[in-house]
Amino acid sequence: MFCKSSNTISRFITFFAVSSILFISQSVPADVASLKGQFVNPPDSARPHTWWHWMNGNITKEGITADLEAMAEVGVGGAQIFNVGDKGSVNIPVGPIDYMSDEWLELVRHAVKEAKRLGLEICIHNCAGWSSSGGPWITPEYAMKKVTISEASVSGSGKVDILLTKPATVRGYYQEIAVIAFPTPANSGYRLSRASTKAEFNSSYGIDLDQTAAPADAIIPSDNVIDISEKMDANGQLKWDCPEGNWTVLRIGYTITGKDNHPAPDSGLGLECDKLSREAMDVHWQGGIEPILKKLGNLAGPVMNNLLIDSYEVGINNWTKGFEKEFEMRRGYAMSRYLPTLAGRVVDSTDVSERFLWDYRRTISDLFTANYYGYFADKCHAAGLLCSTEPYDGPFECLSIASNADILMGEFWVGGGVNPSVRIASSVAHIYGRKIIGAESFTSSPDQGRWQNHPRSMKALGDEIWCNGINRYIFHRYAHQPWLDKWPGMTMGQWGTHFERTNTWWKDGQAWMKYIARS
Repeated sequence: MFCKSSNTISRFITFFAVSSILFISQSVPADVASLKGQFVNPPDSARPHTWWHWMNGNITKEGITADLEAMAEVGVGGAQIFNVGDKGSVNIPVGPIDYMSDEWLELVRHAVKEAKRLGLEICIHNCAGWSSSGGPWITPEYAMKKVTISEASVSGSGKVDILLTKPATVRGYYQEIAVIAFPTPANSGYRLSRASTKAEFNSSYGIDLDQTAAPADAIIPSDNVIDISEKMDANGQLKWDCPEGNWTVLRIGYTITGKDNHPAPDSGLGLECDKLSREAMDVHWQGGIEPILKKLGNLAGPVMNNLLIDSYEVGINNWTKGFEKEFEMRRGYAMSRYLPTLAGRVVDSTDVSERFLWDYRRTISDLFTANYYGYFADKCHAAGLLCSTEPYDGPFECLSIASNADILMGEFWVGGGVNPSVRIASSVAHIYGRKIIGAESFTSSPDQGRWQNHPRSMKALGDEIWCNGINRYIFHRYAHQPWLDKWPGMTMGQWGTHFERTNTWWKDGQAWMKYIARS
């Protein structure tokens, strides 16, 4: 065909184009007029939302009403309530309202009633601060936990009667896992590469497997690993008939990580709940969510329709009560003979040790999904609420933890381009068929903030974000303005774009809000 004249080619292209137009015209939905009408006047569901930071107890009813009326006036569709304290770099003076007090609960109810009057949606972050799930109601028993190990050397054969050093603890909390012994390898200083990361003592993406065969004199045969837990008493005294030779004894237990929810006001500050334990989530729900739901009554669901777990920023959680049973149930074998790998030792071979550590991390990830993110979503749904989450940057598998959430969220920063979390959120949402794909939007570092941002400076980045799968901006951030006569008013310290009724372009920004809703 392409050997024919240019006129023939031109006629073919014209025929193809006309045929395509005819096909497309026959495919236009019958409700095109309705679609056009919705573009001219977008529905409420298309409007952007905003984070709404209540700063360190500086909260008033009149300020709440003024904030929500201002949001409704310019075309914001909803707000996510965060309660932020003065820890770290925020530095906002303490106000009169304590988190979870009767006064605070009444202000939450007032906000939701006003949102109902104005046709707005309300979401509440599940605890004070922005990460992750915790508060004063979390005791060490229900806090995030980690493995802790001490080591001793003994020689046989004969009776051994020694006091094993108690492994390092945090806030005095400690529980035993096991006491194990193995013949000390001749090359006892050899360790797997990045062993602490692979055992989730710290967390990192992109862990490369160690493909270097361990020296033969560094390998511990799994058949030679002995569980001697029953030989140690409650005080740590080990009485054991030690076989002949040099032996290494590991006393392995768990303590808490000590991580708290942050940056929370003092009245809402406490330990983070154990992410691998449903019981811990039940305790958190009872202390941090049920009082709100009880106060709101039938306003919870139709108006306050959403609870959020924001970005994960609370570190590792590599053990929980009963973890060894969960491991065996999920992986199909007992973990006791491979416990030396948690100290970086090589059991059987480099390959076997790496595969055990992968199973260990997989079990942690599975429990994050089942007992934290998934169970939280289940509890939201049972209460008639939606669940939002930012499913990234933690010791878990992003696709898995997001499977039960209703709204998946990424984040992007002014001056930072397209954050990878945006594509994580959109990809996960597409896999599970979620319609709303949100993003913590236009977050700003101190050098990019300071009232420098405005619709013209932010629009191009926002347009690029649409192209990466996001369909709801959730602005970062609106700092609650408790006063009616102060400008520029309350901030969130030096963090975030100043998206409040007190900035100079607030009312003019209505045109951008309409553009966003149409997009």
